[in-house]
Amino acid sequence: MTSITESILSRGDLAHLALFLWASGASALLVHVFREMAAANRRFDAFVRELARFNNRHGEETP
Repeated sequence: MTSITESILSRGDLAHLALFLWASGASALLVHVFREMAAANRRFDAFVRELARFNNRHGEETP
């Protein structure tokens, strides 16, 4: 990685290096956000299933 950075710096192409780093960071953040959203969806789905199971067990009782 340092040879690539040195090559870019020797040519004076700092704007491309900055753009690449920004795009890489934004892409990594997007992947992280999607993973967290998928995990939150799974947790919510599990909660709703448990709530439905609870309602099925205790909802049909007559006083």
